[in-house]
Amino acid sequence: MANIIVVGGQWGDEGKGKVVDYLTSRFDVVVRYSGGPNAGHTVRRGDKKFALHHVPSGILTDGVFCVIGNGAVIDPASLVAELRTLEEQGVSARGRLAISQRAHVIVPAYVRKEKTLEESRGEGRIGTTLKGVGPAYEAKAARTGVRMVDLLDAGALHRALSAAVPADEVASTEAALTELAGILKEYIADTTRLLADRMEDGERVLFEGAQGTLLDVDHGTYPFVTSSSAVAGGACTGAGVSPTRIDGVLGVFKAYSTRVGAGPFPTEEKGDRGEKLRARGNEYGTTTGRPRRCGWFDTVLARYAVRVNGIDSAAMTLLDVLDGFDEIPVAIGYRYKGDRIRQFPTEPWVLDSVEPEYTNLKGWRADTTGCRSFEELPRQAQEYIRTIEDAIECDIDMISVGPEPERSAVREVSKLSAWLADGA
Repeated sequence: MANIIVVGGQWGDEGKGKVVDYLTSRFDVVVRYSGGPNAGHTVRRGDKKFALHHVPSGILTDGVFCVIGNGAVIDPASLVAELRTLEEQGVSARGRLAISQRAHVIVPAYVRKEKTLEESRGEGRIGTTLKGVGPAYEAKAARTGVRMVDLLDAGALHRALSAAVPADEVASTEAALTELAGILKEYIADTTRLLADRMEDGERVLFEGAQGTLLDVDHGTYPFVTSSSAVAGGACTGAGVSPTRIDGVLGVFKAYSTRVGAGPFPTEEKGDRGEKLRARGNEYGTTTGRPRRCGWFDTVLARYAVRVNGIDSAAMTLLDVLDGFDEIPVAIGYRYKGDRIRQFPTEPWVLDSVEPEYTNLKGWRADTTGCRSFEELPRQAQEYIRTIEDAIECDIDMISVGPEPERSAVREVSKLSAWLADGA
């Protein structure tokens, strides 16, 4: 048995959805353990593109059961729309999806609250997606939230809403949620018990994180972070499973770096090469459509992500985006006030002011999208990967060179291949 956590090692948008989609056939259950509709996983299957926000990527693979854990927050209207869109695309969640009773609900008042707060920040805006996710987690911590289990009982829903929203909005919100509850009630379950039973029966579980390590509310670039636990540890609290049931952590890294919204970004490339990265990588947010800020791979940041998550094995996505560059910088350190920094700084004012120290590697100027093994990659691409492996102190066991799942390769002798063999 192999129960694996898939976690983003940068600022989100690393391609976790594609990686999960590629791996799902070796697992029985896929669990989403954090975040809400602010997250977006884009998965391609042939000529179809699926944009998933609540539902785990595993829903696209027949025979795989999916769970939305208690660590997620849910916009019922958005979730119902997502399920209907999947149905229209030929994917049914009936009998294949469970939603935690303990997951918290996003109500319209939270969306308005987040928009008002973000606008009040002026130039200090965080860059939130304005989906009401932050206020939902705020209400959860304040113990005034609405949970999915409340949707199953009229009295419980009324009492929860009376504490959660203005008095003049209780009736309308209650009516809307009651209607949505009629659609969602078949999916609401005690998912902690469900997962425990399935793991006891020897089923293999893949835990799918949202966003990325540097957006984690505790370990990210605070305050420019999300409101939930995006690191691997969040899988245990966000799904209700013991750490002793986890066999490994797979970290997903983009072959370069991107970030959406405000916040420090030491290796951001603001010139023509940044525009070229954006164009070649089609770097626009799945949820918001906003252009992503683009830059070079940052090994200081990635090594920090390896440590915080306990990453055993790494996947590198979008390597093909770098096919068109003659030279590719990789940040191997920072300088701050003349001193060299090799560890990721906690102080925001330091991170805002560091100057990256680069090693410039020769590009390969060759099409990698047809490569299906590490050995098939151009020599310079292999050297690029080895340089990053050495710097982040973690093996890169999976390489992705295109949006489709089949454009991926797992190195034959690796920790990831052993996990997958264990799940065969």
